[in-house]
Amino acid sequence: AQTVVDALVRKVKSLEVEIRLESSVIEVLYSEGQVSGVRLGGGESFQGRTVIVATGGKSVPQTGSTGDGYKWAIAAGHTITELYPTEVPLTSRERVIVDRKLQGLALKNVALTVWNSKGKAVVTHEGDMLFTHFGLSGPAALRCSQFVVKGLRQTGVTSVRLTIDLFPDKSKDELYRETLQLAEAESKKAIKNVLKVLLPERLIPILLQKVEIPEDITYDNLPKQQWLGLAALLKAFPVEIDGTLSIEVAFVTGGGVQLKEIDPRTMGSKITNGLYFCGEILDVHGYTGGYNITAAFSSGYTAGFSAAEEALQNSPTT
Repeated sequence: AQTVVDALVRKVKSLEVEIRLESSVIEVLYSEGQVSGVRLGGGESFQGRTVIVATGGKSVPQTGSTGDGYKWAIAAGHTITELYPTEVPLTSRERVIVDRKLQGLALKNVALTVWNSKGKAVVTHEGDMLFTHFGLSGPAALRCSQFVVKGLRQTGVTSVRLTIDLFPDKSKDELYRETLQLAEAESKKAIKNVLKVLLPERLIPILLQKVEIPEDITYDNLPKQQWLGLAALLKAFPVEIDGTLSIEVAFVTGGGVQLKEIDPRTMGSKITNGLYFCGEILDVHGYTGGYNITAAFSSGYTAGFSAAEEALQNSPTT
Protein backbone atom coordinates (compact mmCIF):
# COMPACT_ATOMS: atom_id res chain seq x y z
CA ALA A 1 0.00 0.00 0.00
CA GLN A 2 2.79 2.43 0.88
CA THR A 3 4.49 1.74 -2.46
CA VAL A 4 1.36 2.81 -4.32
CA VAL A 5 0.99 5.94 -2.17
CA ASP A 6 4.64 6.92 -2.71
CA ALA A 7 4.32 6.40 -6.45
CA LEU A 8 1.16 8.50 -6.55
CA VAL A 9 2.85 11.33 -4.63
CA ARG A 10 5.77 11.30 -7.07
CA LYS A 11 3.34 11.36 -9.99
CA VAL A 12 1.41 14.35 -8.64
CA LYS A 13 4.62 16.26 -7.93
CA SER A 14 5.76 15.70 -11.51
CA LEU A 15 2.62 17.30 -12.94
CA GLU A 16 1.77 20.97 -13.16
CA VAL A 17 -1.67 20.71 -11.58
CA GLU A 18 -3.59 23.56 -10.01
CA ILE A 19 -5.76 22.18 -7.22
CA ARG A 20 -9.12 23.95 -7.20
CA LEU A 21 -10.60 23.99 -3.72
CA GLU A 22 -14.29 24.68 -3.08
CA SER A 23 -15.12 24.03 -6.73
CA SER A 24 -18.31 22.13 -7.49
CA VAL A 25 -18.23 19.19 -9.86
CA ILE A 26 -21.27 19.27 -12.13
CA GLU A 27 -20.48 16.27 -14.31
CA VAL A 28 -18.32 13.17 -14.51
CA LEU A 29 -17.09 12.72 -18.07
CA TYR A 30 -17.20 9.37 -19.83
CA SER A 31 -15.95 8.12 -23.18
CA GLU A 32 -16.62 4.68 -24.62
CA GLY A 33 -17.21 2.98 -21.28
CA GLN A 34 -14.27 4.69 -19.60
CA VAL A 35 -14.00 7.64 -17.21
CA SER A 36 -12.28 10.58 -18.88
CA GLY A 37 -12.45 13.31 -16.23
CA VAL A 38 -14.76 15.80 -14.52
CA ARG A 39 -16.33 19.14 -15.38
CA LEU A 40 -16.48 21.93 -12.79
CA GLY A 41 -19.20 24.49 -12.19
CA GLY A 42 -17.15 27.19 -13.90
CA GLY A 43 -17.01 25.19 -17.13
CA GLU A 44 -13.46 23.93 -16.70
CA SER A 45 -12.70 20.27 -17.28
CA PHE A 46 -10.02 18.08 -15.74
CA GLN A 47 -8.91 14.91 -17.43
CA GLY A 48 -8.35 11.73 -15.50
CA ARG A 49 -8.65 7.98 -15.97
CA THR A 50 -10.11 7.34 -12.53
CA VAL A 51 -12.78 9.15 -10.53
CA ILE A 52 -14.07 8.34 -7.04
CA VAL A 53 -17.65 9.35 -6.30
CA ALA A 54 -17.90 10.02 -2.56
CA THR A 55 -20.82 12.43 -2.49
CA GLY A 56 -22.88 10.74 0.22
CA GLY A 57 -26.65 10.33 0.03
CA LYS A 58 -29.42 12.95 0.19
CA SER A 59 -29.61 13.28 3.97
CA VAL A 60 -28.50 16.47 5.70
CA PRO A 61 -27.95 18.40 2.41
CA GLN A 62 -26.46 21.38 4.24
CA THR A 63 -23.30 19.28 4.62
CA GLY A 64 -23.03 18.93 0.84
CA SER A 65 -24.83 15.62 0.30
CA THR A 66 -27.38 16.91 -2.19
CA GLY A 67 -27.64 13.73 -4.28
CA ASP A 68 -25.47 14.85 -7.22
CA GLY A 69 -23.65 11.53 -7.30
CA TYR A 70 -26.76 9.60 -8.28
CA LYS A 71 -27.10 11.33 -11.67
CA TRP A 72 -23.42 10.72 -12.38
CA ALA A 73 -23.88 7.03 -11.58
CA ILE A 74 -26.98 6.83 -13.80
CA ALA A 75 -25.06 8.49 -16.64
CA ALA A 76 -22.48 5.72 -16.33
CA GLY A 77 -25.20 3.08 -16.66
CA HIS A 78 -25.72 2.27 -13.00
CA THR A 79 -28.99 1.41 -11.28
CA ILE A 80 -30.10 3.45 -8.27
CA THR A 81 -32.31 1.53 -5.85
CA GLU A 82 -35.16 3.51 -4.33
CA LEU A 83 -33.97 6.13 -1.86
CA TYR A 84 -35.61 6.43 1.55
CA PRO A 85 -34.86 8.05 4.91
CA THR A 86 -33.36 5.94 7.69
CA GLU A 87 -32.27 6.83 11.20
CA VAL A 88 -35.07 9.39 11.15
CA PRO A 89 -37.81 10.44 13.61
CA LEU A 90 -41.25 8.83 13.22
CA THR A 91 -44.57 10.60 12.68
CA SER A 92 -47.98 9.71 14.10
CA ARG A 93 -51.54 11.02 14.11
CA GLU A 94 -52.45 9.24 17.33
CA ARG A 95 -54.63 11.41 19.57
CA VAL A 96 -52.05 11.33 22.35
CA ILE A 97 -49.49 12.74 19.88
CA VAL A 98 -51.77 15.29 18.22
CA ASP A 99 -52.91 16.60 21.60
CA ARG A 100 -49.24 16.88 22.66
CA LYS A 101 -50.03 15.28 26.01
CA LEU A 102 -46.67 13.51 26.05
CA GLN A 103 -44.57 16.03 24.08
CA GLY A 104 -41.05 16.19 25.47
CA LEU A 105 -41.43 13.07 27.63
CA ALA A 106 -38.26 10.97 27.51
CA LEU A 107 -38.33 7.27 28.32
CA LYS A 108 -35.16 5.49 29.38
CA ASN A 109 -34.20 1.89 28.60
CA VAL A 110 -37.41 0.86 26.89
CA ALA A 111 -37.88 -1.67 24.08
CA LEU A 112 -39.55 -0.52 20.87
CA THR A 113 -41.02 -3.17 18.57
CA VAL A 114 -42.19 -2.81 14.96
CA TRP A 115 -45.06 -5.12 13.91
CA ASN A 116 -46.12 -6.14 10.41
CA SER A 117 -49.68 -6.26 9.09
CA LYS A 118 -49.97 -9.93 10.13
CA GLY A 119 -49.18 -9.18 13.76
CA LYS A 120 -45.63 -10.54 13.65
CA ALA A 121 -42.76 -8.69 15.29
CA VAL A 122 -40.33 -7.40 12.66
CA VAL A 123 -37.64 -5.93 14.91
CA THR A 124 -37.13 -4.79 18.49
CA HIS A 125 -34.64 -2.18 19.64
CA GLU A 126 -33.88 -1.29 23.22
CA GLY A 127 -32.75 2.16 24.28
CA ASP A 128 -34.04 5.63 25.02
CA MET A 129 -36.87 7.35 23.15
CA LEU A 130 -38.68 10.67 23.14
CA PHE A 131 -42.28 11.70 22.52
CA THR A 132 -42.40 14.78 20.26
CA HIS A 133 -45.13 17.03 18.87
CA PHE A 134 -45.10 14.99 15.64
CA GLY A 135 -44.40 11.46 16.87
CA LEU A 136 -41.41 9.57 18.27
CA SER A 137 -37.69 10.29 18.26
CA GLY A 138 -34.60 9.21 20.17
CA PRO A 139 -32.17 6.32 19.52
CA ALA A 140 -34.70 3.47 19.74
CA ALA A 141 -37.14 5.19 17.37
CA LEU A 142 -34.40 6.10 14.90
CA ARG A 143 -33.22 2.52 14.72
CA CYS A 144 -36.73 1.30 14.02
CA SER A 145 -37.35 3.86 11.28
CA GLN A 146 -36.02 1.88 8.31
CA PHE A 147 -38.37 -0.99 9.17
CA VAL A 148 -41.30 1.40 9.39
CA VAL A 149 -40.49 2.82 5.94
CA LYS A 150 -40.15 -0.65 4.43
CA GLY A 151 -43.39 -1.79 6.07
CA LEU A 152 -45.33 1.16 4.70
CA ARG A 153 -43.92 0.76 1.19
CA GLN A 154 -44.03 -3.00 0.83
CA THR A 155 -47.55 -3.62 2.07
CA GLY A 156 -49.26 -0.37 1.08
CA VAL A 157 -50.74 0.09 4.56
CA THR A 158 -51.36 3.58 5.90
CA SER A 159 -49.75 2.95 9.27
CA VAL A 160 -47.42 0.58 11.09
CA ARG A 161 -47.97 -0.42 14.69
CA LEU A 162 -45.17 0.04 17.19
CA THR A 163 -45.34 -1.01 20.81
CA ILE A 164 -43.32 0.35 23.71
CA ASP A 165 -42.21 -2.08 26.39
CA LEU A 166 -41.70 0.14 29.43
CA PHE A 167 -40.09 -2.65 31.45
CA PRO A 168 -38.20 -4.94 29.06
CA ASP A 169 -36.48 -6.79 31.92
CA LYS A 170 -39.76 -7.89 33.52
CA SER A 171 -42.54 -10.19 32.34
CA LYS A 172 -46.21 -9.27 32.31
CA ASP A 173 -46.87 -11.57 35.26
CA GLU A 174 -44.03 -10.04 37.27
CA LEU A 175 -45.39 -6.55 36.63
CA TYR A 176 -48.88 -7.62 37.62
CA ARG A 177 -47.69 -9.04 40.95
CA GLU A 178 -45.26 -6.23 41.75
CA THR A 179 -47.67 -3.41 40.98
CA LEU A 180 -50.45 -5.15 42.86
CA GLN A 181 -48.19 -5.56 45.90
CA LEU A 182 -47.20 -1.91 45.63
CA ALA A 183 -50.87 -0.87 45.57
CA GLU A 184 -51.62 -3.10 48.56
CA ALA A 185 -48.75 -1.58 50.53
CA GLU A 186 -50.22 1.88 49.86
CA SER A 187 -53.84 0.76 50.05
CA LYS A 188 -55.20 4.13 51.18
CA LYS A 189 -53.64 6.06 48.29
CA ALA A 190 -55.29 6.75 44.95
CA ILE A 191 -53.79 4.44 42.37
CA LYS A 192 -52.53 7.34 40.24
CA ASN A 193 -50.29 8.34 43.15
CA VAL A 194 -49.14 4.79 43.86
CA LEU A 195 -47.86 4.41 40.30
CA LYS A 196 -45.71 7.56 40.46
CA VAL A 197 -42.79 5.57 41.85
CA LEU A 198 -42.76 3.41 38.70
CA LEU A 199 -43.95 5.61 35.85
CA PRO A 200 -43.66 9.18 34.53
CA GLU A 201 -46.53 11.16 36.01
CA ARG A 202 -47.80 12.40 32.63
CA LEU A 203 -48.09 8.85 31.33
CA ILE A 204 -50.17 7.45 34.22
CA PRO A 205 -53.60 8.94 33.35
CA ILE A 206 -53.23 7.82 29.72
CA LEU A 207 -52.44 4.25 30.77
CA LEU A 208 -55.30 4.11 33.28
CA GLN A 209 -57.76 5.52 30.77
CA LYS A 210 -56.81 2.89 28.18
CA VAL A 211 -57.62 0.05 30.60
CA GLU A 212 -60.64 1.87 32.08
CA ILE A 213 -59.34 2.17 35.64
CA PRO A 214 -60.39 5.35 37.51
CA GLU A 215 -57.41 7.41 38.61
CA ASP A 216 -58.68 7.89 42.17
CA ILE A 217 -59.52 4.26 42.85
CA THR A 218 -57.73 2.57 45.78
CA TYR A 219 -56.44 -0.94 46.24
CA ASP A 220 -59.57 -2.31 47.89
CA ASN A 221 -61.63 -1.56 44.80
CA LEU A 222 -59.15 -2.46 42.10
CA PRO A 223 -60.71 -4.51 39.26
CA LYS A 224 -58.27 -7.41 38.87
CA GLN A 225 -58.99 -8.01 35.18
CA GLN A 226 -58.29 -4.39 34.27
CA TRP A 227 -55.19 -4.47 36.42
CA LEU A 228 -53.97 -7.43 34.41
CA GLY A 229 -54.69 -5.32 31.33
CA LEU A 230 -52.53 -2.56 32.78
CA ALA A 231 -49.64 -4.99 33.19
CA ALA A 232 -50.06 -6.01 29.55
CA LEU A 233 -50.13 -2.35 28.49
CA LEU A 234 -46.89 -1.66 30.34
CA LYS A 235 -45.31 -4.35 28.17
CA ALA A 236 -46.87 -3.18 24.90
CA PHE A 237 -48.06 0.44 24.79
CA PRO A 238 -49.23 0.86 21.16
CA VAL A 239 -48.52 3.78 18.85
CA GLU A 240 -49.64 3.83 15.21
CA ILE A 241 -46.92 5.32 13.01
CA ASP A 242 -47.92 6.76 9.64
CA GLY A 243 -44.51 7.79 8.32
CA THR A 244 -41.25 9.59 9.03
CA LEU A 245 -39.77 13.01 8.63
CA SER A 246 -38.21 13.76 5.23
CA ILE A 247 -35.00 12.30 3.87
CA GLU A 248 -33.38 15.75 4.19
CA VAL A 249 -33.60 15.62 7.99
CA ALA A 250 -32.74 11.92 8.26
CA PHE A 251 -29.32 11.00 9.59
CA VAL A 252 -28.81 8.35 6.89
CA THR A 253 -30.02 7.66 3.34
CA GLY A 254 -31.24 4.18 2.47
CA GLY A 255 -30.89 2.93 -1.10
CA GLY A 256 -28.31 4.02 -3.66
CA VAL A 257 -26.02 2.53 -6.28
CA GLN A 258 -26.90 -1.14 -6.62
CA LEU A 259 -24.22 -3.25 -4.97
CA LYS A 260 -24.23 -6.04 -7.54
CA GLU A 261 -22.87 -3.49 -10.02
CA ILE A 262 -19.82 -2.80 -7.81
CA ASP A 263 -16.71 -4.97 -7.36
CA PRO A 264 -16.41 -5.28 -3.54
CA ARG A 265 -12.68 -6.00 -3.80
CA THR A 266 -11.94 -2.59 -5.33
CA MET A 267 -15.19 -0.59 -5.02
CA GLY A 268 -14.88 -0.13 -8.78
CA SER A 269 -17.77 -0.08 -11.23
CA LYS A 270 -18.46 -3.26 -13.18
CA ILE A 271 -20.03 -1.12 -15.90
CA THR A 272 -17.65 1.81 -16.47
CA ASN A 273 -13.88 1.48 -16.20
CA GLY A 274 -12.14 3.91 -13.87
CA LEU A 275 -15.26 4.76 -11.88
CA TYR A 276 -15.24 4.07 -8.13
CA PHE A 277 -17.78 4.58 -5.36
CA CYS A 278 -17.59 4.75 -1.60
CA GLY A 279 -19.73 5.64 1.37
CA GLU A 280 -23.43 6.38 1.55
CA ILE A 281 -24.00 6.80 -2.19
CA LEU A 282 -23.98 3.01 -2.27
CA ASP A 283 -27.01 0.94 -1.32
CA VAL A 284 -25.59 0.18 2.08
CA HIS A 285 -26.24 1.73 5.47
CA GLY A 286 -25.98 0.95 9.15
CA TYR A 287 -27.33 2.19 12.43
CA THR A 288 -26.14 5.38 14.07
CA GLY A 289 -23.28 4.85 16.47
CA GLY A 290 -20.32 4.73 14.09
CA TYR A 291 -21.43 2.03 11.66
CA ASN A 292 -21.93 4.37 8.70
CA ILE A 293 -18.68 6.23 9.23
CA THR A 294 -16.88 2.88 9.46
CA ALA A 295 -18.42 1.83 6.14
CA ALA A 296 -17.43 5.17 4.62
CA PHE A 297 -13.82 4.92 5.80
CA SER A 298 -13.33 1.29 4.82
CA SER A 299 -14.95 1.64 1.39
CA GLY A 300 -13.17 4.98 0.92
CA TYR A 301 -9.78 3.43 1.64
CA THR A 302 -10.46 0.57 -0.77
CA ALA A 303 -11.72 2.90 -3.51
CA GLY A 304 -8.83 5.31 -3.04
CA PHE A 305 -6.17 2.62 -3.11
CA SER A 306 -7.72 0.86 -6.10
CA ALA A 307 -8.25 4.06 -8.11
CA ALA A 308 -4.67 5.18 -7.47
CA GLU A 309 -3.32 1.80 -8.45
CA GLU A 310 -5.31 1.82 -11.71
CA ALA A 311 -4.26 5.39 -12.49
CA LEU A 312 -0.59 4.52 -12.02
CA GLN A 313 -0.84 1.35 -14.13
CA ASN A 314 -2.37 3.31 -17.01
CA SER A 315 0.06 6.21 -16.69
CA PRO A 316 2.85 6.54 -19.30
CA THR A 317 5.28 7.53 -16.54
CA THR A 318 5.70 6.56 -12.90
